Amino acid sequence: MKSKSRRVAIVGSGMVGSSCAYSMVNQAVCDEIMMIDRTYDRAMAQALDLSHCMDFTGTRTKVYAGTASDCAGMDVVILTAGANPKPGQTRLDVLDAAAVITREIVTEIMAGGFDGIFVVAANPVDIVTYMVWQISGLPRHRVIGTGTSIDSSRLKTLLSEVFTIDPRSVNGYALGEHGESQFVAWSHVTIGGKPILQIMEQHRERFSSLDLEDIARKTKDAGWEIFTRKGSTHFGIGSALAYITRSILNDEHKIIAVSAILDGEYGQSGVCAGVPAIISGSGIQELLELNLSDSEMVKFGASCGIIRSGIDSLQPGDKTL
Repeated sequence: MKSKSRRVAIVGSGMVGSSCAYSMVNQAVCDEIMMIDRTYDRAMAQALDLSHCMDFTGTRTKVYAGTASDCAGMDVVILTAGANPKPGQTRLDVLDAAAVITREIVTEIMAGGFDGIFVVAANPVDIVTYMVWQISGLPRHRVIGTGTSIDSSRLKTLLSEVFTIDPRSVNGYALGEHGESQFVAWSHVTIGGKPILQIMEQHRERFSSLDLEDIARKTKDAGWEIFTRKGSTHFGIGSALAYITRSILNDEHKIIAVSAILDGEYGQSGVCAGVPAIISGSGIQELLELNLSDSEMVKFGASCGIIRSGIDSLQPGDKTL
């Protein structure tokens, strides 16, 4: 007997939303994808374009256009619709515009009867994820932001080039805000299971020129390096969205650095920040509390403070349904 279809809606049919859909089609992440956009014709065009991939993929994914009010039967709703920062701005500078878009979309989705899991990519993602949680009224484990998943991937890529290894042999996380205050938890970065700090200590001559602060800076600035050259980042974050969604739909229990609502973890509450979490069919099954060093805990607290100030600046209507 055929199992229940895995159904995903993607809100926002721009570069990020379409890249996410393309990744999911090629990876056979789900059975159905509904594309949603403020301009229905664009959602329809993206759905048609994606449907023409099926002759060249291993499995068939049904792709079609819909509206926010059609999300009742979806397992996952991915939110990519937002405002892009202009040159010289940070992700936090687009908060006001993002708040208006998010409230409108989430209110309509919930009014339509949605009862699944939200995955959020719209920036500033930590604050928008918190907004989605508040407006939707869903439990915190069913609202997930992409957070520092993409930053952690960028970190692994940079380190793989230094150590000449596959990025998947690197384990480590950027934590906190997906933004300027993020930091790398070097105390938990390993290469093939061996702590990077120990490797550097044992091979001082070989890695004497390795500057961890420079690697952390390049990790933080990687998105801007792309944005200033072509106006958007979308392949990496699209793949991150597909990766998170696949772990939900297949109940894979992958550990991913996502933006999660904290309730006492790392000594923080009433805020949403990037931390490693076990992602399963229920959403966030468990948040992992790393044993951070004292200096890392200070950085994490400072990053959460910046996110919290953004949350506090929201209008009351942006926090409740």
